[in-house]
Amino acid sequence: MSHIHRVDPASERLTEERCHILELANHAGDEALSIARARVEPGVCTRWHRLAGITERYLILEGEGLVEVGEHAAQAVSPGDVVLIAPGERQRIRNSGTRDLVFLALCTPRFRWDAYEDVDPAPL
Repeated sequence: MSHIHRVDPASERLTEERCHILELANHAGDEALSIARARVEPGVCTRWHRLAGITERYLILEGEGLVEVGEHAAQAVSPGDVVLIAPGERQRIRNSGTRDLVFLALCTPRFRWDAYEDVDPAPL
């Protein structure tokens, strides 16, 4: 029996948050963790948002960015950095480089859209 989930790269989608998301692992049968590849284009900043009851970690794979979590000042991130975001903390990330900023978003328990809250004061 195979426990391998195949990912279709064509299923990547642009969210209202201004971030391209490719779900790598997010299944009701595995509530403990979800993994998504996030991609932010150069010059783009995602919207302020928070996740209720979900801890999120960003593992930066490519590019450069500035991440803001809670009330902390923006901090530069680059490949190999891991950003820890506690449940309910507002967050956003800006691509400060000239190529795509790519990172894994690891959520525990798994990400659910009903836990997502847009808290950006700027209208869509």
